[in-house]
Amino acid sequence: MADVRKLFDLTGKVALVTGGSRGLGKEMVLAFAHAGADVVIASRKLDSCEELAAEVEKTTGRHALPVACHVGDWGQVEQLAETAYAHFGHVDVLVNNAGMSPLYDHVSNVTEALYDKVLDVNLKGPFRLTAMVGTRMAAGDGGSIIMVSSTGSIHPSADVIPYAAAKAGINAMTVGFAHAFGPKVRVNCIMPGPFLTDISKAWDLEAFKKRAETNIFMKRGGEAEEIAGAALYLATPASSYTTGIILEVAGGRG
Repeated sequence: MADVRKLFDLTGKVALVTGGSRGLGKEMVLAFAHAGADVVIASRKLDSCEELAAEVEKTTGRHALPVACHVGDWGQVEQLAETAYAHFGHVDVLVNNAGMSPLYDHVSNVTEALYDKVLDVNLKGPFRLTAMVGTRMAAGDGGSIIMVSSTGSIHPSADVIPYAAAKAGINAMTVGFAHAFGPKVRVNCIMPGPFLTDISKAWDLEAFKKRAETNIFMKRGGEAEEIAGAALYLATPASSYTTGIILEVAGGRG
């Protein structure tokens, strides 16, 4: 029988998380560090990354490297990968968590600049970072890559069409990269539903609660820390025979 503690152990591993300074990314960073991993925390705001890095080192004793990176920029994504490898020598877990979904009032008012920005951050950046890190993982000791999609990719509403299209692309890339980098690299995807993170501050929460009563089996939005279990499963040896899957973490949907 397998040692359950070892199944979820990341001792000696390095995990790189984009969008890692807040929300779901922050919870994944903390979970990986508590499981024994050193972490690379990437987001656009360096001060937020540095703040979390200090928390990680104080509470877990693991090393945390804060890196400023706009994942919609091809060159910055490449530099992020180079910085992580130069500092640690290897990356064992990659989480493509950074994303954005700007509000718009009508699809006819979506500008080319907004469309390009949404696709760059949500799709182009994850493609390039996965291609770079996955190639090195496959040539070395392997690893785990976790994409982060959205239930909007399969249940799109009128106000998130470019975002939904980008996340549907993430679903497709998950399977494609699993083929490309197998068998040494596992590539899977977490598909979150509505989580009550910073982004929910822009919601009409009363209207959301009413919809949740009928549309979500759990009848509520998720709390950020509730993503940790799925992330740990996909990052660790617990999922050693799991690749190319899309794991919905959405409280159940009617």
